[in-house]
Amino acid sequence: MTARDDQFEASASALGYLYQFAKALHLCIEQSMSGPGWSVAVEGADDIEKHAGSLTELLQLKQRAAGVRLTDSSPDFWKTLRIWCLAAAAGQVSLPETNFFLMTTAALPEGSAGYHLQPRASGHRDEEAALALLRQARTASTNDSLQKAFKAFDALNDAGKPGQSALLARIDVIGGAPQIDEVRETMLGHAALAVGHYLARPFLIRLEGWFYDRVIEQLRTKGGAPVTGEEFDQVFSELRHQFGPDNLPIDPDIAERQPEPAESVDKTFVRQLDLIGVGDERIRLAVRDYVRAFDQRSRWSEEKLLRVGELGAYERRLVEEWRARFADMREELGDEASEAEMKREARQIYRWVDRDARAQIRTGLEEVFIPKGSYHMLADELKVGWHPDFTARLMALLEPSVAR
Repeated sequence: MTARDDQFEASASALGYLYQFAKALHLCIEQSMSGPGWSVAVEGADDIEKHAGSLTELLQLKQRAAGVRLTDSSPDFWKTLRIWCLAAAAGQVSLPETNFFLMTTAALPEGSAGYHLQPRASGHRDEEAALALLRQARTASTNDSLQKAFKAFDALNDAGKPGQSALLARIDVIGGAPQIDEVRETMLGHAALAVGHYLARPFLIRLEGWFYDRVIEQLRTKGGAPVTGEEFDQVFSELRHQFGPDNLPIDPDIAERQPEPAESVDKTFVRQLDLIGVGDERIRLAVRDYVRAFDQRSRWSEEKLLRVGELGAYERRLVEEWRARFADMREELGDEASEAEMKREARQIYRWVDRDARAQIRTGLEEVFIPKGSYHMLADELKVGWHPDFTARLMALLEPSVAR
């Protein structure tokens, strides 16, 4: 196999996993509309395993290139049958309480076994015809790679086993299934119903991020817990709340960032804190709040989640709140204050920002790093400051570097 072939095979495999994740999330969204009494697992007893009450559904997913057909001798068909035959023969699944779904983007040729195993609503279902075609294909095939599948199928008719007909009665084959991009478009439609068309894409991106992290957690833990209807409903509702008119989404990857203080040592807002004698630990926390607020506000802007002029109006409010306190400080200090007195009073202003300044862009927001980090962003632009003479002193510090 050439390197180019390896690349295509790896890409197809990766796309298959993404398709599996996307379809599992789509299934969760659809199930949530009928209530919370269900669970979905990825790579459990099958590609996707769903439980609702006493009923189990096992789904095998096959994403294939355009023009591919699912024939009676297709490896996709027989390798899927082998998995289900072995599970049924071993008693790992109860046939009366388990439905099996082979969902493929491939076409089902008219008159084929897959064609005759389509859901009953299709009007084409004929289990006896499908069984005869599969037995015929099994006899005619010389494909060595399918011998294990053929033996597993044969063994279903052994004494004490459930039988081939019993298994086929529980199988639905769905051909021409939507490709991954079509699945995402369908989910976007569901998201639009929840938060509106304008917010649907960023809403779905965050729901996908949570779901993929959740599935990875399930896969990494032996016997990992499936996603339950109650859990999904809680996450979906909370995310929808974050996209309400009085709120904005706070992204976990940003809210949990722990940047290194050294990365911001030359920032103006850090110089402002040095100027009034703030300690290293509080500077580290200030850098954290600055980075989180900067990154979150940037993401909101990139995704166009902010209204026109909203950020400017927010910063104006912050500056006005600061200006009243800063003017009061300078008035109390007067013109004869010592450096020690100025630093002491300046730390009081900064303590107010650190502990009490909680004005938010929107009333539904509660994350404190937004106002605290926004003040550091303003301090970085010299729009606010802590030391009574911060502008003159910082300009004197910054001028040599500007000149260079």
